[in-house]
Amino acid sequence: MSILRRDLVKLGAGLTLLGTASRMAHAQSTATPTSGTTAPQPTPFDDGTVRILAQRLSKKPYSPPSPTLPNAIANMDFDQFRSIAFNPEKALWHGQNLAFDVEFFPRGFLYKPRIGMNEVVAGQSTPIPYDPDVFTYSNPVLRVTDDLGFSGLRLRYAINTPGVMEECAVFLGASYFRAVAKGQNYGLSARAFADGTGNPKGEEFALFREFWLEKPEPGVESIVIHALLDSPSLTGAFRFTIRPGDTTVFDVQSSLFPRTDITESGIAPLTGMFYFDANERNHVDDWRPAAHDSEALQIWTGAGQQLYRPLINPTDLQFSAFEDSSPHGFGLMQRKRSFHDYEDLALNYQKRPSLWIEPIGNWGDGAVDLVEIPTPNEVNDNIVSFWRPRQPMKGGQEYSYIYRMYWGWDTPWPTQLARVAATRIGGATDHPDARFFAIDFTGAPFQNVPQGANFHLISQAAPGTIRNVVVEPNPEIQGWRTTFEFVPGDAKMCELQAQLAGDQGPISEKWMYRWTP
Repeated sequence: MSILRRDLVKLGAGLTLLGTASRMAHAQSTATPTSGTTAPQPTPFDDGTVRILAQRLSKKPYSPPSPTLPNAIANMDFDQFRSIAFNPEKALWHGQNLAFDVEFFPRGFLYKPRIGMNEVVAGQSTPIPYDPDVFTYSNPVLRVTDDLGFSGLRLRYAINTPGVMEECAVFLGASYFRAVAKGQNYGLSARAFADGTGNPKGEEFALFREFWLEKPEPGVESIVIHALLDSPSLTGAFRFTIRPGDTTVFDVQSSLFPRTDITESGIAPLTGMFYFDANERNHVDDWRPAAHDSEALQIWTGAGQQLYRPLINPTDLQFSAFEDSSPHGFGLMQRKRSFHDYEDLALNYQKRPSLWIEPIGNWGDGAVDLVEIPTPNEVNDNIVSFWRPRQPMKGGQEYSYIYRMYWGWDTPWPTQLARVAATRIGGATDHPDARFFAIDFTGAPFQNVPQGANFHLISQAAPGTIRNVVVEPNPEIQGWRTTFEFVPGDAKMCELQAQLAGDQGPISEKWMYRWTP
């Protein structure tokens, strides 16, 4: 068990490692420090302000700032960073009888860039000044009086108990952010943009270099946050309207301005961790049944197909692309919701959010991409999924994407199709050349199944052979189970598909799986 990931849980997801610490080292801010000697002056602000800033910035060369910090905190480690706590009584809007307040993160550890923070009230934007005494320090040496500024923000709302403010979203590190719904723990992350994910040459990490927080009116249960994105390859303007609750919803409006042509762009990227489950634990020696933030990629295609692709922890990096046109949605999903699915008292994987992306408007032709990276433990975020437009982005042009994000327990829309409840894989008895698959289905089609009803499996393997298919009721889950043997032959990678069907045709979503030795 990784001590570091347990520490991340204790910190409340403030540290978003997103793969490895070295990735985060690429993120550097270009925000201009706020003077500690001059009172901040308000400037006009409206919904078009950040877009204009991003467009102007895109016409200038990228200028990364220095990550230099005072010697006392220049080499801060994880424990030291975590020991600097924001004083809740110093939160922005604390005690003003509003639905939200905001805390900020210090600079240090992996989060050295200074990120601009601004408050917007009545169409006027004012920089939020830095004060070292908004934090408490377990080690007085870490209290530095320089005008350091902040590295990120934590949004608080009474999401679980009326009158009790708790964090519901965090923006920290590059362009990463996280959120939870009522009753949940932090798990997977999102970010603003992906560029070159899975490319052996390396990935470029864009950065939210400045935020504008619109002060909500009394009684309003939503908040608007604007963010300015910057990287060597592009700039961008983002507007988030956030509504926490049983499902926490982000309405996202984005405008992207490439500085150069971008051939490997990723829109609405999602990042999670998959270590092992009953379908993929060949190289894992662990006492628990499973450990993951997300168990599958789910897609609702533009043509109306519902696809379900269980994740794997591969031996070698795997890249999959699901071509589509104007998709209805996609997401990294966590369906298993029982403690006994994981048996982990500390990490509570059963309470981690699924994240569904609903495109607004026609996104055109492209693909939902899935990158699965080998990981030897549950510290590293090794799963990335996003929408990749078919056409490259051209430098000097503007690209707009609007979408809705649902952080919650499931997809936001009901389905009358049977859904995959579990995928289990093991050795085939008496057939050393084969693998045994067991797939459980549950859902609406099984609520009123007539006596003697039969279902069959529509299956496909490319390459390889599926044989000895059995479809039978599973009364333990009020569903049905299909089992089969898969013979890969000499193949080193096989794509499998399976769909439960009745006399009138398919009754389930389409299960898709990539098998590797």
